[in-house]
Amino acid sequence: MKASDKFKTAIENYLTEKAQNDAEFSADFRKESKNLESCFHYIFGEVKKTGECAFDNQEIFDMAERYYKDDTIGKPAPIQCRVAVSPPAKPDLFSTAPAVSQSTVQKTETVKPVKPVQKTLTLFDL
Repeated sequence: MKASDKFKTAIENYLTEKAQNDAEFSADFRKESKNLESCFHYIFGEVKKTGECAFDNQEIFDMAERYYKDDTIGKPAPIQCRVAVSPPAKPDLFSTAPAVSQSTVQKTETVKPVKPVQKTLTLFDL
């Protein structure tokens, strides 16, 4: 199986950025025994083992990291499959709202409600 260009680019960009920001992972990423094509085969094999067909981006990125960090993973066998990379879903009413910066928030004072004065009725008021 040959991974799609979008899939390759997404994985490669993630791993490259991770290697630039993490010195420990950078050493793992440069190992001569590891390469991107084998990383893709490892990911496909792990996905096939689960029997599921949809994954969150971070789950796939974690598999790619595990491939480079774990020296017990050899050269995985190629797997016949198709890969689809979907853009993030557009937010809807039920998704979480983006964070609001403090500079855009208008602070208001809380007004305490006025308690109505209750008059106690006596026998003569009836």
